Amino acid sequence: MFVVGGTDVNIHKYLGPLNPEEGQGTADQPTYDALSETNIQDLLFLENRDRKYDPDIYNIRGIYSLQDIDFDLSAFGLFLSNDTLSLTIHINSSVKTLGRKIISGDVIELPHLKDEYALNDYSVSLKRFYVVEDVTRAAEGFSHTWYPHLYRLKLKQIVDSQEYADILDQPADEDSDETLRDLLSTYDKEMQISQAVVAQAEADSPRSGFEISHYYTVDTNENGSITLRTAVLSDLQANGISEEAAFAAKPSRLGYTGYMIGGGDAAPNGLPFGTGIQFPRDTVTGDYFLRTDFMPNRLFQYDEDRWKKVYDDIRMTLSNVDERQNQRGSFVNNFNSSIIDGEVVEERQSLSKALRPKPDN
Repeated sequence: MFVVGGTDVNIHKYLGPLNPEEGQGTADQPTYDALSETNIQDLLFLENRDRKYDPDIYNIRGIYSLQDIDFDLSAFGLFLSNDTLSLTIHINSSVKTLGRKIISGDVIELPHLKDEYALNDYSVSLKRFYVVEDVTRAAEGFSHTWYPHLYRLKLKQIVDSQEYADILDQPADEDSDETLRDLLSTYDKEMQISQAVVAQAEADSPRSGFEISHYYTVDTNENGSITLRTAVLSDLQANGISEEAAFAAKPSRLGYTGYMIGGGDAAPNGLPFGTGIQFPRDTVTGDYFLRTDFMPNRLFQYDEDRWKKVYDDIRMTLSNVDERQNQRGSFVNNFNSSIIDGEVVEERQSLSKALRPKPDN
């Protein structure tokens, strides 16, 4: 049945997670052997990110049902279900070929699904790789003696991730300098889309918090009456309020309370102010000054004989381009390092440490 009605299936045998304790090769490009395929690299997340695959490719026969692309209607919208396959293989033949039963982590290549007509100017056919996610016994594979003979594999299409680096780093063709990653990976396109989204987000919302510079503030006149002051000087003048009157109003607060409303680029009512690490000598009542030696920067207003705090500039950029003076920039993204017992220790640890040869004692 498999010889006549099946198709060839190429298997990249999963050998196990890399062993960082046994570095081989050169010092610049060390190579590592694999541990047993039953070992788990990360016991916290229960995953094997640094996988080692056999350079030899094994060939067996398999059967699966071809299906058209269908849309799955769910509560979250329409989804395509064409990236999951159910492949049936013979148990004894696969064990004899691989030397063990097929397991989750093995990568299967289906040669008949190659795409020879890619839109890009590729000189080779694009291959199709699937990873084995689950292995069960097929219901149709039980004989009249109730003994199983077939495995049903749940296959999922692989992506350009750390787990499959050992496969995607292989050359795309014998006469080609390109790797499989160069042809199959969507990383560059996804990064371009992500950067475009970030650029648009920075244009729409350049800083965190709330923009209140265009709002009205409430001031109290000398006679006790309340006047609405606009945030822009041109609006003040349009409303018949002179610049001297705006300075004389001396608002001591923004007129709005809340978190993340202070911005270092605007004083109340849009009045000009200076910046620096110390207060200026020549000051008049109503002047504003931004102290840049505070973290976050703090805006002050001079009131007769002293500088009074107006607000802290806690509205920061939302992207990771600029260095922000807040806990997210100084505590969470901590790039400082210390020397402990003669070893450089990074204060921010990544989830997976870089593989490196074990130092000599």
